Amino acid sequence: MSIADEEQAEQVARIRSTSRGRVVAGRFFRMRQGRLGFALLALMFVLAFAGPHLTHWTYTDQDFTAFLQPPSARHYWGTLQTGADVFAVTLRGMQKSLIVGLLVAVIATALAAVVGAFAGYFLGWTDRVLMWAVDLLLVLPGFLILAIMSPLFAGGAWLLFVIMLALFLWMITAKVVRGMTVSLKEREFVSAARFMGVPAPTIIFRHIIPNLSSLLIVDATLNVSAAILTETTLSYFGFGIQPPDVSLGSLIADGSKTAVFAPWTFWFAAGLLMVTVLAVNLIGDSLRDAYDPTAARAS
Repeated sequence: MSIADEEQAEQVARIRSTSRGRVVAGRFFRMRQGRLGFALLALMFVLAFAGPHLTHWTYTDQDFTAFLQPPSARHYWGTLQTGADVFAVTLRGMQKSLIVGLLVAVIATALAAVVGAFAGYFLGWTDRVLMWAVDLLLVLPGFLILAIMSPLFAGGAWLLFVIMLALFLWMITAKVVRGMTVSLKEREFVSAARFMGVPAPTIIFRHIIPNLSSLLIVDATLNVSAAILTETTLSYFGFGIQPPDVSLGSLIADGSKTAVFAPWTFWFAAGLLMVTVLAVNLIGDSLRDAYDPTAARAS
């Protein structure tokens, strides 16, 4: 096969990939739960990033004339015990939770794809070493390690928290990717690339991983909700996003103390968390069905 033939084959593969993407998108938006999940998640993003412009309060402001006040024209969602505006603080926490969820999902899925594909393609010692690292991370107590490292997450070092959280969310997917790679490496297009002398890393990134895109996209989507819930749980116990920044988890932890007699301090953050996780799960389930042509809902 000449270089021109290889380029033509790659162009045909790109066209097929684009066509498949349109088919999957069509299936996705034909599902009621897919449309609902997409609309809800879009609404959450618009509210989180455009909502703060609807009020003159910021999440660091304090109104010393309104402590623990119910919703009003001055404070749309009321105030906290400190006089902070619940609307501004909650949207700030939602921004942080959404960003953390997306970044963790992207990093975890990318790491799983690379490690699993290299282990499944090379096998031998590469497979043993990489899978040993995966098995080691599976038995490590991630919650305890993150709790011990929580003092390092203060002072705006939330990106370190994102990286550490992502390190404990990719191992199962890596094992699945490894098994699928072992099967894919025997396919004709991979054998042809090897016969032409294409380097192994190029084959992995150009042929193996793109053919696992359906699994990886669905996994990344589901990792978003897993990361948001994990971040919320850690922040609830004080081990996640550290003050002066906030997240939905820290807001729910603080609001739980006053939820009985001042429900606006708790239920706005809890409600947004439930809607966001529900939307992401609906999108993940719909994507899974859209990529599976045999699924009843997709058909």
